[in-house]
Amino acid sequence: MYRAALLFAGVVFVAVPRAVNGQPSSLFIEDLTWVEVAAALEAGKTTAIIYTGGAEQNGPHLAFGKHNAVARSLSERIARELGNALVYPVLPYSPTGDPSKKEGQFAFPGTSGITDDTYGMVLRDLVLGAATAGFRDIILIGDHGGGQNVLKQTAATLDARLKSTGARVFYCDDLYYKSRDQFSQYLKDHKVTGEGHAGVEDTSAILYVKPEWVRKDKIAGKDSAKGVDGDPRNGTAALGKVQQDLKAKAAVDQVRAFVAGRNGQ
Repeated sequence: MYRAALLFAGVVFVAVPRAVNGQPSSLFIEDLTWVEVAAALEAGKTTAIIYTGGAEQNGPHLAFGKHNAVARSLSERIARELGNALVYPVLPYSPTGDPSKKEGQFAFPGTSGITDDTYGMVLRDLVLGAATAGFRDIILIGDHGGGQNVLKQTAATLDARLKSTGARVFYCDDLYYKSRDQFSQYLKDHKVTGEGHAGVEDTSAILYVKPEWVRKDKIAGKDSAKGVDGDPRNGTAALGKVQQDLKAKAAVDQVRAFVAGRNGQ
């Protein structure tokens, strides 16, 4: 027994340095040390993903963190499929309206958001930090409809500013727009109705990504007074998988095209 324990300890002792000196198992920068990030950059992980979520109400049946859950799940998947990327901490806020007017999503308690100006400044600082760290391709992605124009403008402005340093900044709009249109067509083809905020698409996404955030006993039909503009009753985890697959493919294909273009391929 004693000899077996010593043998096990020896295996652990040998294995630990390999885990430390090799590629980190996590693709989330928040899980890593600066030494591990530096090693990853040196090993070729030179693409940084800056993915923003949001915290808006989603009716009585969906938790506020819908966009953040999707952003965390998809950002890791995209980074893994790209093979050369790390993910910055998901930005949990995006533009959701004017809280001083208590309208739109702010008509419901708990919604939180930031202005377009604040959003743009935060994105700018995150991008500059990624460029300073040594990332060559910095990808901006937004899971929430609000702020897409800010993402586009910020990427264009900073790309022009940083290009001479060797860093490039790209706005990945296909994840939001292209995949949305594709999924909408998929629903039509399969005669599934209920699109709209907190409806079939949002509910399906969370049933697939984080089902504990769906209050199944609260799912009901469309009711704008309660923040539900679609019909969530047709939502399923299987539909959520289709949606997430479309989002991931749209993003990976577009990012690869960006990088190939910058390398003249």
